[in-house]
Amino acid sequence: MSPLLKKPAIRWAALGVLIVLAVVLPLVLPEIANDTIARIIVFAVAVLGLNVVMGYAGQVSLGQIFFLGLGAYVTAYGVTHDWNIVLTFVLALIIPALAGLLIALAAARLGGLAIAMVTIALPIVGLPLAKRLSDWTGGSQGVSSRFSDAPEWTGLYNDQWKLYLVIVIAAVTFALVRNFVRGKFGRALAIVKENPAVASSMGISPYWTKVLAFTIASLVGGVSGFLYMTVLQYTSPETLSFHHSITLVASMVIGGAATMVGSVIGGVYYVFVPVLTNAIDPNLTAALQGAILLLVLFLLPGGLASLPRTLAGLRKSSGSRPGAPPADAGAPSPEARTQSSQ
Repeated sequence: MSPLLKKPAIRWAALGVLIVLAVVLPLVLPEIANDTIARIIVFAVAVLGLNVVMGYAGQVSLGQIFFLGLGAYVTAYGVTHDWNIVLTFVLALIIPALAGLLIALAAARLGGLAIAMVTIALPIVGLPLAKRLSDWTGGSQGVSSRFSDAPEWTGLYNDQWKLYLVIVIAAVTFALVRNFVRGKFGRALAIVKENPAVASSMGISPYWTKVLAFTIASLVGGVSGFLYMTVLQYTSPETLSFHHSITLVASMVIGGAATMVGSVIGGVYYVFVPVLTNAIDPNLTAALQGAILLLVLFLLPGGLASLPRTLAGLRKSSGSRPGAPPADAGAPSPEARTQSSQ
């Protein structure tokens, strides 16, 4: 964190500016801008969930998109069957969290390649399963649900209302996850990630710590699924495709692992970079995205979120480089000052 942002007054002022922007911008931006920002926030929440399990807990997870898709399908099913929207929202969180808990109970004892294989299986199995369970998912054609149009009493356009909903839910999610990873459990996560043996000697269970981290990541994935349906109002088996999961991982790495800002940057990457690379050459989309990932990893191993810290380090090292005169090289010595004063 920048030294300037460590000052409470500056932090509160920055928070105030963000709140004002969140209130004003949806009212003044065009519809396409509001929709784009809403999509960025949706995938920022998805990257945040992945960050909990990979960035903070240090577990390999290549199936986070499964929980987004599951949350989206639960939301669509609830809306099409006229469930209360609050109940639908709660179930869109709880069902992915329970699925994540069951998977974590079996997978958390594994490590390295083994747990990666378990999580890879989630989208690979989920896609054909979504096609087969057509009574629940709409099959290959998918399912649409229109529930986030603006109520008449608000006087807002649909895009404005949707963006406000997404901002509020995402802000609460980010705040809760931030408090979670910076509290007692966050410290336990850091110890388990660094050295499980040391964690065990301190009375921290690496197994249950990993299980809880994976469950929270799944719950946050459900939140992103609900927001996905809020904005796009349609989902299909394509939502669960494995390449989306890989793009999520790349978004987290490029944005910055174990950082809140990195999750937001990851959301921007997820929305814009695939469109950009596809516009350059559809046949080279994967290659271009891979090149971007390698470039960022080479120049900024901590992701784009680490750029200010890296630049500050470069300025500091350039100021103290070998051969550079000391800051007080031109100043007279204490003895000289004493003699001159006499």
